[in-house]
Amino acid sequence: MKLGNLLARKVDMKKYSFFAIVAISVFITYSIAIAAESQSSAIKWDLWVDGPHLRGANTFQRRIYLELDGAEFMGPGPLGPPYTQADFDLLAAWGANFVNISHPGLFSENPPYEVDLDVQENLDTLLEMIKEADMFAVISFRTGPGRSEFGLCCFEEVGDWYDESYLNNEVWRDENAQEAWSKMWAYTAQRYKDNPIVVGYDLMVEPNSNEIWLDEWDQEVFYAEYANTLYDWNQLYPKIVSAIRKTDSSTPIIVGGMAYSSIDWLPWIEPIDDVYVIYAAHQYAPHGYTHQWRDSDYSYPGEMDLDWDNRDDPFNRAWLENELFSIIDSFVSNHDVAVTVNEFGLIRWVPGAAAFVADEIELLEARGINHALWQWQTSWEQLQEENDAFNFRHGPDPDHHEDVSTSDLIEVIKSNWSKNTHRPSNTTFANP
Repeated sequence: MKLGNLLARKVDMKKYSFFAIVAISVFITYSIAIAAESQSSAIKWDLWVDGPHLRGANTFQRRIYLELDGAEFMGPGPLGPPYTQADFDLLAAWGANFVNISHPGLFSENPPYEVDLDVQENLDTLLEMIKEADMFAVISFRTGPGRSEFGLCCFEEVGDWYDESYLNNEVWRDENAQEAWSKMWAYTAQRYKDNPIVVGYDLMVEPNSNEIWLDEWDQEVFYAEYANTLYDWNQLYPKIVSAIRKTDSSTPIIVGGMAYSSIDWLPWIEPIDDVYVIYAAHQYAPHGYTHQWRDSDYSYPGEMDLDWDNRDDPFNRAWLENELFSIIDSFVSNHDVAVTVNEFGLIRWVPGAAAFVADEIELLEARGINHALWQWQTSWEQLQEENDAFNFRHGPDPDHHEDVSTSDLIEVIKSNWSKNTHRPSNTTFANP
């Protein structure tokens, strides 16, 4: 080859190398821009559809009453039991990516329905710890104007370990309390709407006027007699949504149904015209199985009376899917809405617990439904021996009150939570 041709070839190679480098640089820059645009275009609603994207657990706290609880059982107060950063770090280490914070509302239970600064500070602290653990959060209010904890957790125990003075269920009879509930949520939304880990507001944990005042468990009878009265959650929750939307147009709102948000009352929720509302069910059916105490009568799979006709029925995955989860399927199909099961679980020692939860989770996953177990319990030591029935970290032995290294139920939970990919650290939200 002539020297001139060789030099020309070298010049051409340098030219092409230069253009190749430029092309590659442009491609990389464009790819980064597209990825950044894709990430920033996410909105909080995206975590609730085409999922599941959120798999986690509930925390629980209430106001402490020293005259009932003593100075140690629930912690020093004013709310308890206390959670630590280590509690949330462990939850995240297990794979969970969201916490359903089952918490007192920010307004007082009694008039004049003002902000309770102790409750507000406690919620702020929880959110900071959850953020530090790199998880999302849903704010769920158990109490508020005209509603105390005792009407939700332990209505049947009035006169036992507490007296009627602690019982407040006036929200279902007092229009002023209902208006204050809307104001409480408007205030809450204004405070937390820009918090990037807050991906939902659950308006009221387990509405229950049907039991508290009426002892009515027949849906048709209840709505025939009490629709559009103050007892009717369907007339109250849209007002709360409207109050929130005046200050927060896009944070997802979660609405459970009556009868403690049980699945069989889900079809009686009347959906509203708000594209960012998710409808919720709490799944503890059949209660006779999930809440068995030490003397267990039922196992899963097995047999038990599931339709109240005094005859045993097959209790298995087919029943869960065809008789229970089919209710969710119909509701979603009829209304084209999103659904979550943000509470489900069982007492840790019931026979077949791991198989039952595994089947529930598989059925939820197949439907793309976000879900949260009850309960991720605090490590507060004084609480462990007396109140750990739902603390699955303690294993299947009812007499064991410390964390175990593993169990069949724990492995089911960890395996499911390991599927989580979304976390605040890799998610940026834009305005919808």
